[in-house]
Amino acid sequence: MTDRLWAPWRSAYINMRRKKRCVFCVGRTTKNDDKRYIVKRLRHAFSMLNLYPYNNGHVMVSPYRHIALLEGLSQDEIRDMMSLLVDTKKILDKTLKAHGYNVGFNLGKVSGAGFDGHIHMHIVPRWLGDTNFMPVIADSKIVSDSLRAVLKLLKGHEC
Repeated sequence: MTDRLWAPWRSAYINMRRKKRCVFCVGRTTKNDDKRYIVKRLRHAFSMLNLYPYNNGHVMVSPYRHIALLEGLSQDEIRDMMSLLVDTKKILDKTLKAHGYNVGFNLGKVSGAGFDGHIHMHIVPRWLGDTNFMPVIADSKIVSDSLRAVLKLLKGHEC
């Protein structure tokens, strides 16, 4: 018997990948930040919730400019991305009370970058005991809060 995990919300991601649309470029031009789960905007970069998070509060930070290489970022883009990282961490500390974080870039397709043409940073909150038997036994990850609830929580707190 084959195990099934019902996840109809993934169809939007699958269809977007077929159309080769970049989620970060779509975020740049949207007029409705809440619809795209955009948490905060600065002049050269923005932060948004990951639609398929590893944990509650999984945020990605990206420059507006479609660029793949870390060394191609301007000083303004680097400054805004790091500022968003610091602000996001402070907000996650206050709201979700994370015990720690995984922060980093997946550079290139072989590293696991889902959108390797547009550089972005992941901020993944972690808690003691946040891994359980589900990833090991069922190859499934449980994320307990909805994206809307997390977005509302994060946007309600400024640094």
